Amino acid sequence: MAGFPSPSQDYTTAEIDLTEHLMPNRASTYLVRARGHSMTGAGIWDGDELVVDRSIRPQHGHVVIAVLDGELTVKRLSIGTDGRVVLSSENPAYPDIAVPSLSDLRVWGVVTVALHHVSRAS
Repeated sequence: MAGFPSPSQDYTTAEIDLTEHLMPNRASTYLVRARGHSMTGAGIWDGDELVVDRSIRPQHGHVVIAVLDGELTVKRLSIGTDGRVVLSSENPAYPDIAVPSLSDLRVWGVVTVALHHVSRAS
């Protein structure tokens, strides 16, 4: 006998299309690579690829790709009851950014998935 059947055969139901799974709104979705450590509390690590959907309306609590006065950033969007906007870090070593009322803030999309590679043992 050359081996035994794989246990995974018991759970195979259909092929998985990762593009369909990760990008349901393909025409409005793009990828961006994260840099830095300000969002580690949200599971976003330096070097991760982020799936960003521009068709989702940004709301309080979403992780967004934002451009504030020409600076690109990934932060959690916080909108107060008074309408004030804060771009919040998910790492206590990095400050939140209170957005001044006269600033140019543009949200380029909502982060829906963070893809990162599993590190190899050395």
